[in-house]
Amino acid sequence: MKIYLDVIFFINFFFDFILLFATKYILKEQVKFFRLFLGSLLGTFSILFLFLKITSFQLFILKIMISMLMILVTFGKKNFYKNYLYFYIISIFLGGFVYLLNVSFSYQNKGILFFSNGLSINFLLILILSPIVVYFYLKEMKSYKNNISNIFLVDIVIGKKKYQLRGYLDTGNTLEDPYQKRSVILLDLKKIKLNKEKFIYVPYQTINETGVIKCYQADSVVINQKEFKNILIGDIKNKFHLENSDCILPNKMKEDLC
Repeated sequence: MKIYLDVIFFINFFFDFILLFATKYILKEQVKFFRLFLGSLLGTFSILFLFLKITSFQLFILKIMISMLMILVTFGKKNFYKNYLYFYIISIFLGGFVYLLNVSFSYQNKGILFFSNGLSINFLLILILSPIVVYFYLKEMKSYKNNISNIFLVDIVIGKKKYQLRGYLDTGNTLEDPYQKRSVILLDLKKIKLNKEKFIYVPYQTINETGVIKCYQADSVVINQKEFKNILIGDIKNKFHLENSDCILPNKMKEDLC
């Protein structure tokens, strides 16, 4: 069997570069191209360990050490653990994708038994598909991070009852009553019980319509162990789908929560 070291060297460099660039992108690290190149080059030389007479465990330890050096060379000491963690998360994802391709194209099964059909993955296919898959993974992960950072566990206290809800911080919710400037949390009031005899109407205006929302006074609202007073609960009739949240928090809370 022939082994083309230049091809193996290039493939390793290519994947190491993708992993480091993906880590840089998702953590918004300011890193020069030269350091990405140098870190990828350092990782590529780890293939030389395969020619040493060492155990699998020793090889594993050496790879761990090399990956640490790659992170230090590329990103420096700052945020080392976070960079290292995300580097391996993305590595596991990409490695799982390559393994899936290998199983799909190189093996056949009869029942629960799998055997090789003699085929191997086309490296060109891997080189083309890997950046595409990583791109969509990063795009979804970044979107998820942005959305999940706006999700909070909300305790609404009314009388002697406390309701635990999942709230979404919406920067577009600037609604407040014109009398005491109280912020309004929007939710479907079917989820909680209120004294519906005491309410006020708060006017609102959107691009398409204007109107009023019936609002009720909450005794207190606790989010992230921070207590908010003088908060109104607005009854919203239309269903909303914001990361499976139960209520929409006002933008006014952003400075206290984020």
